[in-house]
Amino acid sequence: MKAARKSRKDRVIRFLWLAEVVVLFAAVMAAAWLRFHTEPEYQIRFLEQTPWRALLVALAITGAMTAFGLYQTHVRHTRTDFLLRLVLSFALGGIALVVFYYLVPPSYLGRGVLAISLAIGAGGILVVRLAWVRLFHSDVLKQRVLILGAGRNADLINSCMRRRSDRRTFTVVGFVPVPGQPVRVREDLLVPVGEEGLHELTDRLQIDELVIAPDERRGGLPMEQMLQCVQQGISVVDLSSFFEREAGMVQLNAVDPSWLVFSGGFDYSTPRRLSKRFFDLLAAGALLLVSWPLMIVVGIAVWMESGGPVFYSQTRVGERGRHFTLTKFRSMRVDAEKGGVAVWASKDDDRSTRVGRFIRKTRLDELPQLIAVLRGDMSFVGPRPERPQFVDMLNDEVRYYGVRHSVKPGLTGWAQLRYPYGASVRDAEEKLKFDLFYVKNHGLVFDLMILLQTVEVVLFGRGAR
Repeated sequence: MKAARKSRKDRVIRFLWLAEVVVLFAAVMAAAWLRFHTEPEYQIRFLEQTPWRALLVALAITGAMTAFGLYQTHVRHTRTDFLLRLVLSFALGGIALVVFYYLVPPSYLGRGVLAISLAIGAGGILVVRLAWVRLFHSDVLKQRVLILGAGRNADLINSCMRRRSDRRTFTVVGFVPVPGQPVRVREDLLVPVGEEGLHELTDRLQIDELVIAPDERRGGLPMEQMLQCVQQGISVVDLSSFFEREAGMVQLNAVDPSWLVFSGGFDYSTPRRLSKRFFDLLAAGALLLVSWPLMIVVGIAVWMESGGPVFYSQTRVGERGRHFTLTKFRSMRVDAEKGGVAVWASKDDDRSTRVGRFIRKTRLDELPQLIAVLRGDMSFVGPRPERPQFVDMLNDEVRYYGVRHSVKPGLTGWAQLRYPYGASVRDAEEKLKFDLFYVKNHGLVFDLMILLQTVEVVLFGRGAR
């Protein structure tokens, strides 16, 4: 049932994307009509060739919107932030279209039509977003969820998914206490079963999904009643799968080894390895091709400010625990780690040089890592590579930390998008939730989505130190 049931959140985002593709497509068609409605001899010929060009515009703009995080459900945007991202998306999409027209002249739409299209499309997107917020944030369209359990595990939903943005696609109707287990959920959120069975309760409350979240499973679950719920068409999922689907992470406090073994994912097949390697070579090669002049400028700036070496090399832990050498532009003083003791970077680290603070903020210091990607030590997308000293410590402190090394470390990754720079054991544990989600669910489309959203991280300077 779990495998067959798609996430409502994913469906909502797909519906939003499709609606905006239609709006942008219609904007191009309307622009073509407005531009040529006084010239019938051109109008018919132009409109015959416009549909596929309109689709190209729609895909370019929505692709740019993806790059700026406008289809990322877990990020909250203020009105100003949203408008800025939207303007930048249309600017990036427009530039991409101009470049494409230069490379493929038959696709050329015309400056007047393109400008009118972007103006109409931006207005249409604003209308769609306003309608989407009002429609899909309504409880009427949200999935009604009942939690079986009211103890420590069940209360993780209240503590870790308490924001409205975390519950865009579902509403928690209540928590059903499990007999003999402690209750930690607030009393006003409890829904006792009473004399009626669990299946009758779910039917009366019009439940769409039952989340299994007891503190202890052995001997405490009403399996027969849960089976009846399934027969009624109610989706039944465990807490770990619920967090994975709705929050995009693996909740370490609720997961056990058996779930990691039997929940699926962890695709390391030959086709997946080949597609990932091809993606790495293509992405790293393209970025290196366009960034090498900038790398020369950064190298000169580093050398001119403080002299000494331009690059800084460290040993990092890669796939299956193998060590490799990672090279970055030096962003700190030469004596930043006296005595060779590894130290986490901190906010406003006084060891950073002026140039170093800038290149760390803009991620320019990481460009030399492209060589490690081409060499095969790293992937373009994956968990952040850590130093052996930190890995040894975190393996002892954080459960399942070693699982992240089942894939190659990455230049960017899901955890880097979802959580700021980590500088403590607690930060490492929080980031691991997202690293494990990536390790379980990595794929070519997911890698491409992360790569596009990394543009947002670089431009808005999130998560860098």
